[in-house]
Amino acid sequence: MTTTSMDLLNVAECSPSDPVKKDLIKMSGSNIVLVCLETGQEIPPHPEPYAVVFVVLKGEGVITAGNVTHPVKPLHLISVGKDENRGIRCDQRMILLGIRDDV
Repeated sequence: MTTTSMDLLNVAECSPSDPVKKDLIKMSGSNIVLVCLETGQEIPPHPEPYAVVFVVLKGEGVITAGNVTHPVKPLHLISVGKDENRGIRCDQRMILLGIRDDV
């Protein structure tokens, strides 16, 4: 893997119509993405076949992990296990880092 440097808040892309997921780095065993949601947008809870860690960089909202909802703000970290429900509701424009375990 080559060394990569980026300002995450500057590379985030948001859309007034839908949440935006931007792939940043793909490595053996993990995938790192940037997710941006505008106020009022939501990614409904749904299961995925991989574990993920979300780190909130900007904004506020609620992240669902399994059957639990977590109010979040900048620098909150939420982990979600493989096959567990995960969802995001945005109360104030959010930018999140998602680190996906593809092992």
